[in-house]
This record gives sequence, structure tokens and C-alpha cells, in this order.
Amino acid sequence: MDEYLKLEDVWYSYPNGRQALKGVTLSLKKGTISILLGPNGCGKTTLLLVAAGLLQPQRGQVKVMGKTLTPDKQNLRKHIGIVFQDPDDQLFNPTVYDEIAFAPRQLGYSEEKTKRKIEIVSKTLGIQHLLDRPTHTLSMGEKRKVALASVLVYDPDILLLDEPTANIETKTIAHLLQHLCQAKKQGKAILIATQRSELAQIVADNVHIMENGKITFQGTPTTLAKNPDILQKLEIQPLNQLVDNLTCADTQ
Repeated sequence: MDEYLKLEDVWYSYPNGRQALKGVTLSLKKGTISILLGPNGCGKTTLLLVAAGLLQPQRGQVKVMGKTLTPDKQNLRKHIGIVFQDPDDQLFNPTVYDEIAFAPRQLGYSEEKTKRKIEIVSKTLGIQHLLDRPTHTLSMGEKRKVALASVLVYDPDILLLDEPTANIETKTIAHLLQHLCQAKKQGKAILIATQRSELAQIVADNVHIMENGKITFQGTPTTLAKNPDILQKLEIQPLNQLVDNLTCADTQ
């Protein structure tokens, strides 16, 4: 199956009545990186939370690996890894090692298997030297890497990332994007929610633009580049610089 995640006509309103999602339809396919682009408050974070099964839509449905994600089918969530915009909302264990080990232990991995998986993912992300550190002592860039490691360690098919490049230096952004490109090559379906339009040209196979709870554009980076007026009306902060030649998108 190539279609790993699909949202079909999804609507979601918060208890205060604010309507965050209005008929959203979106799909993620195996081995692709999709960018969800839009200004602050447009509904990007809510979309990720609904896609991950952390919020239940009032209308519409979410399908994971071809099966409808409902409260009684939470086992489907093992296919999904989500990294929050603020890593401090995600990191709650005393040390980096314990943080990365949390999900494998919850999934019933043996300590030997957990240790082996942590060794692999920490080496991949270059954070072996941080494993004994308390999570609250890390820099923002280090916290983002640890949050990503805590998801990659259990090898989900779908990765959802909320503003992963926010408040970190350019070098760290480049390293992070390289790791995501590698995950794409391994067949992951990746969705990055961001306000930074340049990411679309750097890593995206598909771009989805969101405004006021609705998807107003879906297409390739090439198609988006031919319609600059779409971006001009959005208050989207671009990246000022990235390492040259960093690209893993099949469609430019």
C-alpha cells in the first residue's frame, strides 16, 4: 500500500467553538515528504493532532494504512510518530536515554532490543554524547533531535513534524533535513507543518497550503513556484539561508 495516511473531509472544532479544520482532505504516500504551509493559527497543529489520533474529528475520517483510525483502534497509532512544535511539551523523562527508551518500553520491547535501537538512532542523529544528560539541560537544537529520536526509535511508517526548524541554527536545520531525507528514502511518509516557504523547494515532493482551517492549494513545488501570488497573500516567514545543494525532493 502506497497511501499511508489519508484525511477525508475532516472537520474539528474546539470546545470554545473555534472551528480549526473545515473539510480538510489530504493524503500522504510512502517515500514522500509533504509540506503543510500556512501562517500562524491557520490550523496546521490541529491537523497534525487529528492525523495522529490525539484529537477526534467531529466529521470526516482519518485512515492509517488503509484502516479508519477510531478511538477503539488506537493500535494503529503505532504507525505514527509526531514531533511537537515545542519539544518541552514532549520531553518529560529524566534523561535523554530514558526519553528515547520510553516508547519502545511502552511497546513491550526487551531492554536489549531497546538499547540496540537507541544506539542506532542516537548514532544516526549524532546525540550519543547526550544520552546521560538531563533533558532540561539541552539546547533547543539538541531537544529537537532528542524529540525526533524518541519517535524514530520505534520505526513508525508516518512522521508528523510541527515547525521542526523553529528557533534553531542553520547548521542544525540542515542536519535535521538530511535525516528526514534519509527517512524518506527508507519509505517513510513525512508531513512537515511550517511557515517557512523555502522548505517546499528544498525537500518537498508535495505542498499543501492551509488558510483559516481549509486546504487552499495542493500541488508540487514547481506548480507553486509558477503561482507566486499564492504565497504573496500569506504572512509566511522564509528561511534566510540553508546549506547549498541540500535537496531530496523528487519534484522540484
